[in-house]
Amino acid sequence: MSALGGCSPLEPEADTGKGPLSGLRVLELAGIGPAPFACMLLADLGAEVIRIERAGGERPFAEWHRVLDRGRRSLALDLKKPDAVRVALRLAGQCDVLVEGFRPGVAERLGLGPEECQDGHPSLVYARMTGWGQHGPLARTPGHDINYIALTGALDAIGTAGGPPVPPANLLGDFAGGGMLLFGGILAAVLEQRRTGRGRVVDAAVVDGTALLMGMLLDMSGNGQWQSPRGGNLLDGGAPFYGVYRCRDGGYVAVGALEDRFFAALVHALGLDPGRLPDRWERGNWAVLRSTFADRFARRTRDEWAADLTGTDACVTPVLSLDEAARHPHLRSRGTFLTDGPALEPAPAPRFDGAQAPRPAPAPAKGRHTREVLAESGWSAAEIEHLLSSGAAHTDSGFDLAGRGEAPSRS
Repeated sequence: MSALGGCSPLEPEADTGKGPLSGLRVLELAGIGPAPFACMLLADLGAEVIRIERAGGERPFAEWHRVLDRGRRSLALDLKKPDAVRVALRLAGQCDVLVEGFRPGVAERLGLGPEECQDGHPSLVYARMTGWGQHGPLARTPGHDINYIALTGALDAIGTAGGPPVPPANLLGDFAGGGMLLFGGILAAVLEQRRTGRGRVVDAAVVDGTALLMGMLLDMSGNGQWQSPRGGNLLDGGAPFYGVYRCRDGGYVAVGALEDRFFAALVHALGLDPGRLPDRWERGNWAVLRSTFADRFARRTRDEWAADLTGTDACVTPVLSLDEAARHPHLRSRGTFLTDGPALEPAPAPRFDGAQAPRPAPAPAKGRHTREVLAESGWSAAEIEHLLSSGAAHTDSGFDLAGRGEAPSRS
């Protein structure tokens, strides 16, 4: 194995202080959404991620990927040219993991499928990210987060009673069911790689990951605890003690008083007499309880409730905007968000030994590291000039990922 080698598969490596994945070398074939998210997680935790980008033009949805593309080095290649494919194959042979997020069959048509990349390098973990998976009737059909979560039943469970399903942005499918699944699959395959010296082909599909996320909901449905229409169940806003309430100023608070002692604290905070309230576990009483709670919450502003109830057993928190969340004392104390000028981005997570990971490097301009990566990979100066002059490889276009000039410096 390349970067994982140098020691036997079970021999511990020295702590370099660069993150738990330091020494892992990843080749990413540029895509959008969940695959870049998984590679961001790998880079955040110390892996070296080299990103092969399409030569020419702007990055697709570039302004949405400023955060997702952080922490990489960028190499721009025209993979329609045989010389560029040879470059990619040599790089794959020098890496521990390759990540691609194309539709099934596209990597093979480029000559960069698992068979080609693992030929002579059987320890390579070849990780694939799709919406529908590598096989099945819909495998080659286009789709997006909303389509994947709709087909798995997840979307049907989200929304208010009597209303239509409400898409939860693209958090549930693309990133939780997709990118996180891919990230976990890569780590599992790398552990096996270290133990056996063999690679794997990881087939991560958003539909599979979304179904996994629904494990507890499926259990609840199976034993009759999730039986009402949307918005009428325990955890979908149907229960009056697990939902959102509007306050006097138009802001909202979130209530999660599920357990008895938390419910008792909520009732006390609202100034209600518990002896005069109906049994909260009888669904027929939920409308009366919700109306009672709504009346109480509407008497004060969101921030007044937050000031009194933050840190109590009532399990009440303000519903914050993104800007407000970044300023919240708890999240500020943990450094949960990073600032880059006026923009926000999440800090690397999870923490290890209580320490916060170093600030990730900003997303590079496309092709910024082309010469550097080629030289490190064994191409001579003359060969690099040939690759550049032939158009097989390209260098920094002078634009950042959003086409607005150089990537911003960090304060």
